[in-house]
Amino acid sequence: MSSQLRLYCDTAQLSDLRQFLEAILKETPLSEIEQHQVILAVEEVCANLIIHSHDCNSKEYIDLNVNFSQKIIVFEILDFGKGFNILEYQEPEISQVIKSKRKGGLGIILVKRIMDKIEFESSENKNICRLYKNLNSK
Repeated sequence: MSSQLRLYCDTAQLSDLRQFLEAILKETPLSEIEQHQVILAVEEVCANLIIHSHDCNSKEYIDLNVNFSQKIIVFEILDFGKGFNILEYQEPEISQVIKSKRKGGLGIILVKRIMDKIEFESSENKNICRLYKNLNSK
């Protein structure tokens, strides 16, 4: 099964993203908590792209393709902005983040912990981030 959503690069679009993801995820065997975690992870990646790669330019967009089977759900996020390879992100020490009272910087840590696999591809100005979540019962 597959679904698609185009998000224009405006943070107001994130509520549409949440509704889209909620509708898809309630059709999966994920628990309510797991569904909320996955929504948080996908939303974090999309919000970072909207804010940091596209500077909230509502003329630009991100495409989200969601494909799932009985075993796995894949969120493919495609954009044409400044690339950011989530796999190369160096996690800060949590204690240092707390000590410096820095806002931000923890979202990608959450994404990496919530999702089962992450892939990133970039060529010229086209970027694809794939987030995988296993649906197998535990």
